Amino acid sequence: MKNKSKIKIAAQVRPNPNVEDIAFIKELGLDYVTLFAGKGEANYDFFMKQREIFETNDLKIYGFGNSNIHNHASLVLNLNDRDEVIEDYKNYIRDLSKAGIFYSTYAHMANGVWSTAKEPTRGGAIGRAFDLNAETFYINNGQTISKEELTHSREYSEEELWKNFEYYINAVKPTIEESGVKVGIHPDDPPGVKLGGVPRCIFSTFSGYERALEIANSPYIGICLCAGTWLEGGDTTEKNVTQMAKYFGDQNKLFKIHFRNVDKPLPHFKETFLDDGYMDMYKIIKTLKEVNFDGIIIPDHNPTMGSLNDRVSESNHYESKYGVENRTATAFAIGYMKALVERVEDEI
Repeated sequence: MKNKSKIKIAAQVRPNPNVEDIAFIKELGLDYVTLFAGKGEANYDFFMKQREIFETNDLKIYGFGNSNIHNHASLVLNLNDRDEVIEDYKNYIRDLSKAGIFYSTYAHMANGVWSTAKEPTRGGAIGRAFDLNAETFYINNGQTISKEELTHSREYSEEELWKNFEYYINAVKPTIEESGVKVGIHPDDPPGVKLGGVPRCIFSTFSGYERALEIANSPYIGICLCAGTWLEGGDTTEKNVTQMAKYFGDQNKLFKIHFRNVDKPLPHFKETFLDDGYMDMYKIIKTLKEVNFDGIIIPDHNPTMGSLNDRVSESNHYESKYGVENRTATAFAIGYMKALVERVEDEI
């Protein structure tokens, strides 16, 4: 049965899909996909090529991120090439608009997603984990780092980060508005802690988001609310996931949801199945319906399911490859999400 809700369920998939990739997406009963462009790919010709591939198969691209600018240290820390990176970002936004794609997810972390060794969750499935008291950490750029090591040679202050964000957002805002592309800003993952000498102080709390969006002051700049990341923060985020969805949804600043659950908040969490974490994910869907949300929700960081050999061969840390990593886990997540949406639609 086709999803008739305004809440759109999508999968994040790789560009240039093969026949099996397309078949899997169609088997899930999806109408939308979202993608990330790799280095050298974020341009008009590439976007149009992907539109042709997916639309030939009756699938619509909702959004296209740019992994070369996502979590770019130059933007967050004001490194020497900041203005050059900003120009690259503006060209990317213009090309998205020209290609008829009007959403992009952006994350504003200088040193990426941090994890510790993967841990087993329900039934032995393997999930990403983070333990603040560990001695060794893994960054999604492939870097291994010790607890006290700096990623960019020195400590940075919260005041610096706010100043740099204001410079960046004011530089790109005119292009974003002229292009009509909505940009959803992803939370810090993990949130609210200082890692590698860089504080995560802006997109880790309700007040941080509120201040940042007031600085941006644009209907085209809003939130990609990652439920899992927000759950990692627990009480430190100031408002919980449903309160965030309600507040910013009522302001039409809620553009996309990463549907992810964790077993408990920091200082030590692991990602698990949607029905196995400490959040009742039904409550999120119910809130999205109440605020008349019409963006997309995608499964995010699914645990690795499959044979024991598949689990053992998995990398020890989270590596963001911007695509469907495990079809069994993705199918479980999509099915669960579709059921929740149908339940809420029937109730409300």
